Amino acid sequence: MEKTIIEKINEAAAYLKSQFSEQPKVGIILGTGLGGLVNEIKIEKSIKYEDIPHFPVSTVQGHSGRMIIGTIGNVPVLAMQGRFHYYEGYKMEQVTFPARVMKVAGINTLFVSNASGGLNPTFKVGDIMIITDHINMFGTNPLIGPNLEEFGPRFPDMSEVYSKRLTKMALEIAQKNGISLKQGVYVGTTGPTFETPSEYKMFRTLGGDAVGMSTVPEVIIAHHAGMEIFGISIITDSGVPGEIVEVSHEEVQKVAGAAEPLMTKVIKELVIEEFKK
Repeated sequence: MEKTIIEKINEAAAYLKSQFSEQPKVGIILGTGLGGLVNEIKIEKSIKYEDIPHFPVSTVQGHSGRMIIGTIGNVPVLAMQGRFHYYEGYKMEQVTFPARVMKVAGINTLFVSNASGGLNPTFKVGDIMIITDHINMFGTNPLIGPNLEEFGPRFPDMSEVYSKRLTKMALEIAQKNGISLKQGVYVGTTGPTFETPSEYKMFRTLGGDAVGMSTVPEVIIAHHAGMEIFGISIITDSGVPGEIVEVSHEEVQKVAGAAEPLMTKVIKELVIEEFKK
């Protein structure tokens, strides 16, 4: 008999908890080309996704497909090196499965990162943007279907999805280190095509500052479960009229890799600052 989603989540979480020597304080989801933060983690264990019960397996270049247990500073963390995308053919339930597993595993704070296309004409390629809000253009919602009351309400409030408190802390850390951070609204789309010039224009008209193919589903699920969320994007290509050029996944990875050390510094210091006790 097929196990229920709750049973699968509980089994995956129980497996991860059996691997912890100390309860992680924060969960981290690392996006395309952004796995380098792992170099700042003192790794205790590195677990392949296929070894975690019921976990999907990442198929995208630039996503390693490992769950990292370790510490940043002295803060215990659980980091996903590689995420799952709707465009890979996964159901929303699978895309968002890790966020719920993290919650059941005792994590109440989630950091998410991604590579994105810039829509705001004041942004340039290589900029780093703190996500202050999002627009869901996936054409679906991961909460459609029976509500899992164990996690949250049927109709969750979305007035503050991304933590203003953590955003303020990140801006202070960036200023102290001479790092320029933008702030803006992330538009989440299915992909896997990059946007047409008209789509870029539409998303900008709707109020978007950056566009990408991830993050929104996991964040909706994490917010529903009551997690505090900090999101950050690296602008890897431009969707601004007059600046649009042909873009490839390899180019996105290259730009993300160049800007990553600054993003990593902000996240590392934010983790330490938030959880130093």
